[in-house]
Amino acid sequence: MTSSNHRQSEYNVDPIFLDRWSPRAFDGSTMPKEDLLTILDAAHWAPSAFNYQPWRFIYALKGTPEFDKLLDILIEFNQGWAKNAAALVFIFSDTLSRPADGSEPKSYRSHSFDAGAAWGLLSVQAIKSGYFAHAMTGFDFDRAVSELGAPDGFHINAAVAIGKLGDKEALPEGLRSKETPNGRKPLAEVAFEGRF
Repeated sequence: MTSSNHRQSEYNVDPIFLDRWSPRAFDGSTMPKEDLLTILDAAHWAPSAFNYQPWRFIYALKGTPEFDKLLDILIEFNQGWAKNAAALVFIFSDTLSRPADGSEPKSYRSHSFDAGAAWGLLSVQAIKSGYFAHAMTGFDFDRAVSELGAPDGFHINAAVAIGKLGDKEALPEGLRSKETPNGRKPLAEVAFEGRF
């Protein structure tokens, strides 16, 4: 068992998995572009079927017009706290495998699975870099696709706010009590030997 961040695993996992959580309270500071690119570099080393690497990241740093554009695509509730993040990232994935020989593209069934692996590495690298990441699906999916120029065949998976941990008292009162690392279902509820 591992204990860290007021959490306890059933088995001896690395503490970074317990230290990773998704806060909403960010401190409003900016981040150097190099820090964000380091986080995205780690994400793009995720495994993918046939090494296709279907993920694409559209990012913006706080204090830029691009950040305001990405923030505006979020639903109002998420805008309320994500405005204090240092960066926003939208994660897309290519739903088609596009052979280099120019032959007909084919459906790429694991595009979201692979993009999820990239998100997982992004969240862990954020912790290693002194930041936290909070993924969300509370945004206008159609606007994200059109306003961010997604090519045909690309699927929008999630948006991610990244920043330094802030004071939970800055959040609306209803969110303050939720601003703590949460637990997980027992492993026996999600892992089965041989079949469900």
